[in-house]
Amino acid sequence: MHKKTNRLPLLSASIALSALGMLAMTSTSASASSTYYTCDAPTSCKKVDKRYLTTSYNDTKYPIVLVHGFLGWNRLAGVLDYFNGVPQTLMSNGADVFTTKTSSVNSSEVRGEQLLKQINYVTAITGANKVNLVGHSQGGLDSRYIATVAPAKVASVTEVSSPNKGSGTSDFVVATLIDNKATANQLGGKVLIAAVEAIGVSSDILSGVPLDKLQDQSSLNFVTTTTTEASADFNAKYPAPLPSTYCGQPTATKATNGVPYYSWAGTGNVTNILDPSDYVLALTGQTHKGVPNDGLVDHCSTRVGYVVRDDYRMNHLDTINQLLGLSSLIETNPLTVYRTQANRLKNAGY
Repeated sequence: MHKKTNRLPLLSASIALSALGMLAMTSTSASASSTYYTCDAPTSCKKVDKRYLTTSYNDTKYPIVLVHGFLGWNRLAGVLDYFNGVPQTLMSNGADVFTTKTSSVNSSEVRGEQLLKQINYVTAITGANKVNLVGHSQGGLDSRYIATVAPAKVASVTEVSSPNKGSGTSDFVVATLIDNKATANQLGGKVLIAAVEAIGVSSDILSGVPLDKLQDQSSLNFVTTTTTEASADFNAKYPAPLPSTYCGQPTATKATNGVPYYSWAGTGNVTNILDPSDYVLALTGQTHKGVPNDGLVDHCSTRVGYVVRDDYRMNHLDTINQLLGLSSLIETNPLTVYRTQANRLKNAGY
């Protein structure tokens, strides 16, 4: 006699596999455009990878373009993203994501023009007529430049830890090493300028920028753009929904030139004792004379448009999930903040 076979486990497994297959096909078809590109030149954007099992949580109408800050890169040596883990998080939730590469060290006007060329290339690739700009630190100012000179290209601007009203650290560097008449300080300033520009060139090369397309680097252009005094001039030329007073709240209107603005930032210095960069930011944070800051920018300076929060327990690098994700264990994960913001943009129709 043959034993009766219990077919229930086989049937259950078959149903589970079929359901998984249907989920995979559904996810793929729903989010087939979910991609991540990294751009190293105005006409060069390389597809990095693609996820098939995605959600539609971050399926924004327009592509998301991530804009790096001072001394930034897109993808270093083909391995380390400046926005560590952010492109993958957004892309796996249905977004089209591009990381861009502008001069590591220069003014936001110079970098903004470089960024505009890459945005034009992004729109050509995707067929979209606008993009959502997400800029960290100086990248937020670069994004504001684009929103002023080419607002039709911008669906929204999200600034992350951006010095809209200047940086106490830049004020300190200019006063101590550039404007100071002491010979020793002037010499130190020249050495610092040369060293920072050399790092900028290295960042370009390690980001894959072709040698014949290396971007101009200018430490003086950068530092004199981000002082409190220079920021006032920048704000007059490239307006945004900023507070009327230094530490006030933005205006009720959260848009300028038809472009909506969002912002978020932190006020931490040492947030993870295992992160060596925290101790550097604790030192630079002292240049802000007791005002709550993230090591490089104080929270009042970051406010523009709809302020998500300006007091996360995060320092300047935590807000891009660096160094290698070593952020506070008792604060929201930075990747969650990016994911939530992308969903906010999606729900607003951007």
